[in-house]
Amino acid sequence: MSARSGRRSALEQDERWARVAWAYLVEPKSGPLMRLLSEQGAVEPLARLREGRYRSTPELSVRLGTLDLDGLAHAARRQGAHVLVPGDAGWPDPVGTHTAPPYCLFVRGEPELAALTGRSVALVGSRAASDYGLRVAADLGEGVAGRGWTVVSGAAFGIDAAAHRGALGVDGPTVAVLACGVDIAYPRAHEALLDEVARTGAVVSEVPVGSAPFRSRFLARNRIIAMLARATVVVEAGLRSGSLSTAREARDHHLPVGAVPGPVTSATSAGCHELVRDTDAVLVTDAAEVVELAAPIGEGLVDGAGRAAPRAPEDDLDETAYAVWSAVPLSRALGTDALAVAAGVDHARLLPALATLESLALVARDGEGWRKLRTEGAARPT
Repeated sequence: MSARSGRRSALEQDERWARVAWAYLVEPKSGPLMRLLSEQGAVEPLARLREGRYRSTPELSVRLGTLDLDGLAHAARRQGAHVLVPGDAGWPDPVGTHTAPPYCLFVRGEPELAALTGRSVALVGSRAASDYGLRVAADLGEGVAGRGWTVVSGAAFGIDAAAHRGALGVDGPTVAVLACGVDIAYPRAHEALLDEVARTGAVVSEVPVGSAPFRSRFLARNRIIAMLARATVVVEAGLRSGSLSTAREARDHHLPVGAVPGPVTSATSAGCHELVRDTDAVLVTDAAEVVELAAPIGEGLVDGAGRAAPRAPEDDLDETAYAVWSAVPLSRALGTDALAVAAGVDHARLLPALATLESLALVARDGEGWRKLRTEGAARPT
């Protein structure tokens, strides 16, 4: 066996572990490999690679000399990482519909990833988040999880971590998609957070255990965040935020995209505002609207009446009674003759209107005239 071919393993004859080998050999989104896997599966191309049959695509064999599939399998088992491949019950089918699907997925935590993400929302945003963004992300994470939905994000500083913590705060399920192996806490400060995510949900990656976080892998993992969720919401993002690529991935694959508005003067919300202005992203402001965005048509609809300001007694007045109520002074009494002139209502309609207003406790007699009673939420007379 040559050093160039690496350590051979009997596991290479198994489709699952052959895909793990490819996840080690080739970076995500490799066009040549995707064609091979779709046409031949993982086992036959790996055997052909060892035979030197792919000299025209040297990227496939650059790491072949260091491939140790037995070691990769041992490391995954030692870390409690499950390996999911297409066809597994736990494999999330929407991920496989991406134009460049992952070769396999490594999962620490709940291995039934399909069930875990069947009702899920991606909450993403800037690492350099403002206090406003962090508060909104935590509220959305809590509200979405409290409604029985799984929160998907990337475990980064800022919005991601706040969204995960919001879900965990109500003991809700959440999924963290990493750009490194599921055994690596990145950032290091989030080691405890990732352990807690694995307890309630899952930590997921498309690169093998032990893999380092590269910048290109962060960009690649964003498509998995988008495809695991039924909708993607950008909570806070500048114009160059990487989270916007997650929104693009969702939009390119016909998944709903939402954006939370921020102050128009805030650079950290400029990316969200651009999404709403230049794309079909939906403006969302709370968890109910996020769930409405993600839910199947006809489900999770926001009750507009329930979200409106409380109705006041004057809201249900007819045109004549409202005109009279508007004309009655608050600070002094006004006689019926003067009131008829002020309201533009003749006496025949004025007196029944006053009787209606009095029965609703909107006006009261004051000597020879009428005075408006102050009601909570009532508009001040002009």
